[in-house]
Amino acid sequence: MDPVIIVGAGPVGLTLALALARQEVPSVVLDEGPGKDEPRLARTVVLREDTTALMERLTGVPLAEAGVHWAGWRSMRRKQVMRKVTFGGTDDTAADGDTDLLSAGPAPLHIAQHLLTGALRAAVAGQPLVKIAVDSRLDSIEQEPSGVTAHTRGPKGTWWRGSYLVGCDGIRSTVRKLQDIRFPGRTAVERQAVATLRAELPWPGEALLHRMPPWRTSGPSAGEITGRPLPDGMWRLDWLLPPGKDLVTPELLVGRVRETLAGWTGGSTPPYELLDTGVHTVHHRVARRWRAGRVFLAGDAAHLLGALGTQGLDEGLRDADNLAWKLALAWHHGPHEALLDSYQTERRAVVAARLRAADQALPLLRGGGGLRAYVPGSARGHDALLTEGHLGRGTLGAPGAYAKSPLAPPHLEGETPVDTPPGAQVTDVRVTAEDGSFVRLRDRLGRCALLVVLIAPGTGVWERKHWVTAGIMPRLAAAVTALPHPAELLVAEEYPGAAPHTVLLVRPDGHLVTALTGVRPADLYTAAEAALGGPAKAEAGAGAGSR
Repeated sequence: MDPVIIVGAGPVGLTLALALARQEVPSVVLDEGPGKDEPRLARTVVLREDTTALMERLTGVPLAEAGVHWAGWRSMRRKQVMRKVTFGGTDDTAADGDTDLLSAGPAPLHIAQHLLTGALRAAVAGQPLVKIAVDSRLDSIEQEPSGVTAHTRGPKGTWWRGSYLVGCDGIRSTVRKLQDIRFPGRTAVERQAVATLRAELPWPGEALLHRMPPWRTSGPSAGEITGRPLPDGMWRLDWLLPPGKDLVTPELLVGRVRETLAGWTGGSTPPYELLDTGVHTVHHRVARRWRAGRVFLAGDAAHLLGALGTQGLDEGLRDADNLAWKLALAWHHGPHEALLDSYQTERRAVVAARLRAADQALPLLRGGGGLRAYVPGSARGHDALLTEGHLGRGTLGAPGAYAKSPLAPPHLEGETPVDTPPGAQVTDVRVTAEDGSFVRLRDRLGRCALLVVLIAPGTGVWERKHWVTAGIMPRLAAAVTALPHPAELLVAEEYPGAAPHTVLLVRPDGHLVTALTGVRPADLYTAAEAALGGPAKAEAGAGAGSR
């Protein structure tokens, strides 16, 4: 069968290629550039815990060594600390001593984008199932019931034959334009001046948001500043710019750097080394369709978001993770149109919800006199909204769940609640694999296999050979073997909110399908079949967007 054609060799396209290779699907990545990335220290990304795990799983690189896990987070308004979070702790403590009693959770990872892309490129270079075609600019796509053909121009312009094609080619996506897919939304929702510098600040390792700093007391330029640490004493600073298209001059940027550093250190400007600068413009757009027959969109080609701390690349990586296992199943086992359609349904719903939340919050946070009519007296309420976006919580920042997915099973008699709702990302716990080794649950994801996890306290202290043939294990193993798709049986000593003998069914992208009380073969089969979009169908080329 022909490989999957991936247009675009940025982080999303490379992630998709590696995720497909992990599931033994070949791909061709069309890179319109020379195959190298220009180092830009002012271009960084923030990854949540699960996307960091995805990147490490695919690259084999401990990314924490190339980036920084924040030690904490602080929000300031004028001279007051509004909120402080210490990662690994359990309290969000406001300035007046109030405590939200919310878990801070794992720290986000902040890393220069070119280092992330470099790790992905290095992994691709060692992967025989991935071919990179450099200096290959797409200019046409032709679809047939059995596949797709793409033409590239350049020094080695040629035709490429593929089973499917995925446009990961960014904001000006050629794939999206060739498929005549609309991309509605708003332009220049926010603009930020960006500088990466090396300096010693009072909060080593902590990220911070400073609203209305006292040295800028009036006018729209009073704004806000975000500071995020990088390795080797480096920081990325972002200044929210007033609306409009006023030119950001080098003199203006240097002035902002000097006054900010002086304000934060309480005196004259301390020594610093300016390493890179830029202007970042945030757009909010989402493509009408993410699938047109055998052609799909992912990453910035499908959506643009980034105001209020949300991270567009983080969502793009989730697109790749969601799509990879579905394409792999269709590639290996024939057309699964309902499964392929679910990519658009699930991912577009999550991104659209996040965009709506950001667009609704923007007037509250950036407006003028009408703020208190919406959030009465709530400077702290505004801060909480921004904190959500930056720390990966709530409607602005939390990873999306697929609660209303078309892949969700019908009501099952044996369903039981656990702390992870159906459709949400599972918690990463230690499990015993089929070979008896202890691994992390997330290490087993993305192998084009469903995961079945039995919660069995006490198994961690015994060798697998002592309990694999005891109790309910033989019956569960038989039920797993009978499923409509290969599944791996794992055993965990515990899982948040799960009673002993609870059985979890987990998708290849780490989202929970269902939790069952004990061994229920019929329920397990029904849930697995639903998670795969139902039985495979013979007809090809149907699917969302082809009509």
